[in-house]
Formats: sequence, C-alpha cells, structure tokens
Amino acid sequence: MDLGIGGKRALVCASSKGLGLGCAEALAAAGVNLVMNARGADALEAEAARLRSEFSVDVQSVACDVTSEEGQAQVIAAAQGVDILVTNAGGPPPGLWSDWQREDFIKALDANMLTPIAFMKALLPGMMDKGWGRVVNITSQSVRAPIAVLGLSNAARTGLTGYVAGTSRQVAPHGVTINNLLPGIHATDRADSLDGGVAAQQGISVDEARAQREATIPTRRYGSRQEFGATCAFLCSQHAGFIVGQNILLDGGATNLTM
Repeated sequence: MDLGIGGKRALVCASSKGLGLGCAEALAAAGVNLVMNARGADALEAEAARLRSEFSVDVQSVACDVTSEEGQAQVIAAAQGVDILVTNAGGPPPGLWSDWQREDFIKALDANMLTPIAFMKALLPGMMDKGWGRVVNITSQSVRAPIAVLGLSNAARTGLTGYVAGTSRQVAPHGVTINNLLPGIHATDRADSLDGGVAAQQGISVDEARAQREATIPTRRYGSRQEFGATCAFLCSQHAGFIVGQNILLDGGATNLTM
C-alpha cells in the first residue's frame, strides 16, 4: 500500500532503538525524511546513517535529553515545519506504591506527559497552518488496564491520554490528527529489563521469565518493532485522516477487554 506520505518530514523521538526505531524505519520506508532523537549520540547516528543509506531519505540526528528544557529547545528548533510527530520516551522504573515520592512522580510526568505536550504545543501550529499533520504518541497498554508495579507510568501516561482526548478534537478541523499507540510487551530493551527484574525477584532465569510472560499473551509471543512501526506509519498516512483521538492497543490480545 502506498501510504501517500513520501517527501514529508517527521520527528521521531527516542528512535535509536526499540519501538521508536521501528517507527523511524517504517516512515523512512514510506519515503519520509526524518529528524531522529535519542540521548546516545553514537547509537543514534549509526541508525540515522543506516536509514539514509537503506531508504535514500534525508535524516537529521539530534542527540539530547528531551526531558530537559535545553533538549526540548534543541529538538524543536531542528523539527520546525515537520508534518509528522511521533513522541516516545522510556517508561519510569517499576516499584511499589508506598515507595514513590513526589520527585518520582515529577520525573515520570516530565518524561511521559509534559514532554510530549511540549512538542505538540510547539509543532501543531505549523501543521494546522498547512492543513495537514499527524501526531502519534507512544504510550502503554497500562492506560487501558493499569499495571500495579508501573504506577508511575500508569499515572503519567493516563494524564497524556486525557490531554490528547481534548486536543485531538480541537485540531482535527485543520486536517491534523492525534492518536496514541498503546504497546504491550515487545522484544525491546525495556522487555529485557522487566524480565530481568522478574527473574531476580523469583530466582529464575531470564528465559524462564520471558516464557512465563509469553504464556499470558494470546499470541504466545512478544511483539516486534517492525510490526509496531508499520502500525505507526499507517496512522501517519494519507489513509488515516478519519482516525482521531484513538488509543490503539498493540499487545497481542493481552489486555482482556470487550471494547
């Protein structure tokens, strides 16, 4: 399928690996020029160079921490005029409700709520002026069904979801859509970290922890970054202009919901 977005330009955050990289790959394959961001300069530029070579698109890399005001300003300056925004940030660490302090919640809000909002506020006006734009926020399945040990993520990402619910309806008349992708467990460094925590807690191997988690997923496997990226690219396409303010699960059926 021709997604109809060849020649457009996208900012993809946290895109040196994992789900962000999957989104960057899928957009580059559709002919989209990229601004890629991550904290690690070496890994980021290595992937940017690969995508330039593989897909013959223009790729600008901006290495910085977007949870800081300085990092946000740097990325926003590089991304002025983009047609597509994909926000993404690693989730806060798991833990117990009684252990989290105010500063823990502030860090989670900065990374998983306030940073995506800052990017939308900065870049939506340009999209609205052009009469076309796409925003995809990578959140989590936990906004539909909370995960107890991920309470910091539950809180911050649900706050972002509420912001998007209202904002998406306000910008839709201008040809701009905002939607959220809600990943379940995918084969990424985040999954390795979570499995490692379970393994240490239960005194089992990481492979055993992974097999244990896979057994709870109807597909009996983890998702891949490639299939996640393909879904993101479709939401950014010319064919998705009637999808507004939605929260789309990509979790292999793990979240047990009727609707």
